[in-house]
Amino acid sequence: MKIAKLTKKGQFTIPTGYRKLLGTYIVEITYEKGKVIIKPAKKLGGILHKYAIRDRSIEEIMKTEKEAIGDGLAERGKRDNC
Repeated sequence: MKIAKLTKKGQFTIPTGYRKLLGTYIVEITYEKGKVIIKPAKKLGGILHKYAIRDRSIEEIMKTEKEAIGDGLAERGKRDNC
């Protein structure tokens, strides 16, 4: 069991091992029978609906996002080495 401290703003850090298990930065949080449950978001609805990419799974979107981040870091590396 891991312990996390809430900040004054109500924030906490999910330990690295659990973040890796989630496999995403977008999560659903629910409260059931005295427990807070955090699980990967499978649907990009609700308040994120205006950002949702239709007809693509969360896995496809995350893959595209990771590729874009990798491309951005590579480009930044090129600029920094000049």
